[in-house]
Amino acid sequence: MRDKLVYFALAAVLVVYFVLVGSRGVLLIREGTVLTVPFGVAVLVLPLIGVWFLWQTTRFARDAERLARELEENGELPVDELERTPSGRVDRASADRVFARRREETERAPNDWKTWFRLAVAYRDARDTPRARKAMQRAITLHDQRPDGAGEQPPSP
Repeated sequence: MRDKLVYFALAAVLVVYFVLVGSRGVLLIREGTVLTVPFGVAVLVLPLIGVWFLWQTTRFARDAERLARELEENGELPVDELERTPSGRVDRASADRVFARRREETERAPNDWKTWFRLAVAYRDARDTPRARKAMQRAITLHDQRPDGAGEQPPSP
């Protein structure tokens, strides 16, 4: 719960920042000179990119959490079987062993979103965030494309 609060607090700060930067861009455009109009347009592009990135990140987190809830409801959420150092950090060799097992599971069932979810968790535990994100995106895609329709999202209001 604490992570969600921090995320939403930071997102709110970013939105305020986007509004402030966007208003500066509008002011530059209103100035109307040959120099300020292109600069104002460029300044307006930055908040648009930021809003897009924030939306994509929020959507990804929401979708990953939806998959985790489904696995938890079915009792299939990956169990934390990693060894820890005395300081509480994940032991790298332990993470590598779990990762190798998860990779083999995914290779045996490449169209199963659950194996991709577990692989994403293993990547994260091995501190490979970019691959963890790609594996989770693959899990989300496979989940939402299931032929039984169970993975389809309800229509947005």
